[in-house]
Amino acid sequence: MRPITTFVRHNSIKAMLAAEHGLKAVSNGKLGKNLFDVEPKFIGTDVRIIKETDDSTFIAKCDTSGRIVNKPFKILVTTDLHLCDDYELINKSLSMLAKHVEAERPDLILFTGDIVLTDHQQVDCVQFGRFMEKMGIYWAYVFGNHEARAEKEYHKYFMLKNLISFPHCLSKFGDPSLFGYGNFFINILSSPTSIQQSIVMLDSGRNTSPTHNAENGAPAELKCYDFLKKDQIDWYRKNIISLESEYGKFKSIMAMHIALCEYENVMQLDGNGKYVPTGKAEILYGGMYESVGCSEFNSGMFDVIKELGNTQAVIVGHDHVNDFCAKYDGVYLVYAQCDGYNTYTMGTNFGWDEKDWMQGVTMIDMDKDGEIGFRQRFNRNYL
Repeated sequence: MRPITTFVRHNSIKAMLAAEHGLKAVSNGKLGKNLFDVEPKFIGTDVRIIKETDDSTFIAKCDTSGRIVNKPFKILVTTDLHLCDDYELINKSLSMLAKHVEAERPDLILFTGDIVLTDHQQVDCVQFGRFMEKMGIYWAYVFGNHEARAEKEYHKYFMLKNLISFPHCLSKFGDPSLFGYGNFFINILSSPTSIQQSIVMLDSGRNTSPTHNAENGAPAELKCYDFLKKDQIDWYRKNIISLESEYGKFKSIMAMHIALCEYENVMQLDGNGKYVPTGKAEILYGGMYESVGCSEFNSGMFDVIKELGNTQAVIVGHDHVNDFCAKYDGVYLVYAQCDGYNTYTMGTNFGWDEKDWMQGVTMIDMDKDGEIGFRQRFNRNYL
């Protein structure tokens, strides 16, 4: 049963949204402009939740009798929708997302942070959850650096409370002893005894702080974007080892907001101020138009990824005009396509026409053996 505070908060939000819809109806659309007005098509899914723990959800494709079947699996990933207070742009982002979902019919949708950022965040994350539920597809959300802003009364705890109340949302609070909110696994089963792929979802934080710096071996005075903490890395290691002991060898994808420092090894500035390949990585598609917004402190997650040999890809957001997919030291380093318009774009930064912007979604196509491939889909195709 949900705690009484959650029940009261949800019903208060429902009442507010009902009143807003009423105002819109009686005013012929002149009022009630703070609504998410996109009506996505219902897609549905043959994915089912098999079991859950405090920090993991096990899902699988199932036949009509409920038995697990091993089939290809499709994941749609997007990031940085920056649903701020321009509701026209909010609805543009959501409309584009709905078009991609309708075209691809993914089995799972992932958001890698900086999504609901309005001045009414607790209300609008409920609107966002309602929008997602209408498609009937499982989805999960990890936080970016903008969701936690006390000066705007942004509180990740309450936001996550709202999101996880939706039936198709697979996000979890996870281990309360870890840094952040929302460190969890989504394990995709290919049989009752084997994992086709795991998705490791991590809260990559916002900015460094003296306390966390001291606890994790970073310089006390360091001020920059945040890094994954030692407890998160240890938790990742422990869970991978535990899952492999029970299910045998499998592969995983790590999803979060802020890039690992190793992303800086893919491209570099040349003498003309353009980003070009370093030669250290194989670039499969995409480009780089801003510096990698990673931490200045490398806390060692990539080293553990290499040590365990389980995670084959890392996918992030945060840097809106970077969209490369590269293979570095045997691991895919991928930027999810940014779907946001109420933020900087190739238009604001470089004067590009919208028909050339990189807004869109990233598709992960996975075969029955867990092998993966990445491809881009662009919003410009729907202009």
